[in-house]
Amino acid sequence: MNTPPIYLDHQATTPLDERVLGTMLPFFTSEYGNPSSPHACGRTAARAIRTARREVTDLVGAKSELEIVFTSGATEANHLAILGAALAIRLHGGHIVTTAIEHKAVLAACQRLVDHHGYTLTRVGVDGYGRVHPADIAAVLTPNTVLVSVMHANNEIGTLQRLASIAEITAPRGIVLHTDAAQSAGSGLLDVAELGVDLASLSAHKLYGPKGVGALYIRGGTRITAQQTGGGQEHGLRAGTPNVPAIVGFGAAAHLITTDAVPPPTRIRALRDRLQDRLLTTIPGTIINGHPQMRLPGNLSLTLPGIEATDLLDRLPGIAASTGSACNTGNGDPSHVLTAIGLTRDQARATLRLSIGRTTTHTDIDQAADIITRTANTLTQAPANPT
Repeated sequence: MNTPPIYLDHQATTPLDERVLGTMLPFFTSEYGNPSSPHACGRTAARAIRTARREVTDLVGAKSELEIVFTSGATEANHLAILGAALAIRLHGGHIVTTAIEHKAVLAACQRLVDHHGYTLTRVGVDGYGRVHPADIAAVLTPNTVLVSVMHANNEIGTLQRLASIAEITAPRGIVLHTDAAQSAGSGLLDVAELGVDLASLSAHKLYGPKGVGALYIRGGTRITAQQTGGGQEHGLRAGTPNVPAIVGFGAAAHLITTDAVPPPTRIRALRDRLQDRLLTTIPGTIINGHPQMRLPGNLSLTLPGIEATDLLDRLPGIAASTGSACNTGNGDPSHVLTAIGLTRDQARATLRLSIGRTTTHTDIDQAADIITRTANTLTQAPANPT
C-alpha cells in the first residue's frame, strides 16, 4: 500500500472534513428534494439551505442571511461581484481599480468590463511584502471610479491587506469595495463589518468544505445586476437549481469554524514557523516572501536560490506542494504575484509555496523539512550540464 504524501498544499484546496461529509450525505440520497418544490421533500431541502446560509452569515459576520448568495465557487462570486456591481451603477462612472497581485479570476472579471463594456481599469502596485498602500489607492481614485477590488489575503504569498483603511477611503466617496476572501475565511480572519467591505467572495473548498460551491457576501443596499438569469433563486441574483448537498457542506464547514470545533490558527501558525525556521537554517540563501507578520497563518512562500522549483517538486514525490497558485499550473510564465513584489523571473521560478492546515502534524513538518533540505541541497550542489 502506497504511503500518502505529506500534504502541504492547503491553499490550493483543503481535504473535506469527515463531519462535513456526514452532513452532506443524506442530501445525495434520502433528502433529494428540490428546494423550490412546495411539498415536504422540497421544504426539507429549503430548510437545509436556510441553515447553511445562516452558518455562512455567522462565519463572515454579516448582519442578515439575505446578504449571502450561494455560487459555484469564488470565481463565479468574483464575477458576480465585479461585473454585477459595476454594471448596476454604470451611470455613476466607468472606472474601476484593483491591484497587481489579484487572483486571475478578479483580473479577468475586471478586464471583461474593459473589453466588453468600455470601462477603464487601474492596477495599483504593491510593496516588497505584497501590501498595497491605502494612499496609493486614494491617489488613483477619480469622480468616475465606481468599484475597488482588493483581495484580503494573497493566495501565493499569504499577505493580508489593510482593507479597513481602504474602506475609510472608498466609503465616503460612495465607491463599492469588493474583496476576494477565498483564502482568509477559513482562518477565521474575515469579519465584513470590521473590514468595511461591501462585497466578499468565498469558496467552500478552501475551508474544508466541498468543491463546486462558494458564496458572495453583499452588504445590504449594495446594488448588483444578476449575471445568471432565469429563475428567482438566490434572491434573484443567481438562477438555477441550488446544489443542496454542496451548500449544506459549505454551511457545516463554516459552522465548525465559528464554534471552535477545529484547531485554532495559532496551532497552524506554530507549525508554519517551525517549518520556516528549519528551512531557513538548513538551506543557505533562502528568502521568505510576503509580510513577516501580516499573512495567513499557514502560508510559507520560499525562494530557494539556484534551483528550479518545478525540478525540486519533481524530486519530492513524498510531498504535495506547489510553486504558486494552482490556477497557474502548466503556465510557463513566472507568477505575476512574485514579479509584482520585485522578484526576478529566475527568483520567481525558484519559489516554492508550502501551506499548512488542520491535518498537518509535527511529524509531517519535521519529515518535510528533512526531505526538502536534502533534495534542495543536492540540486544546488549538482554540477552544471556541459554546453
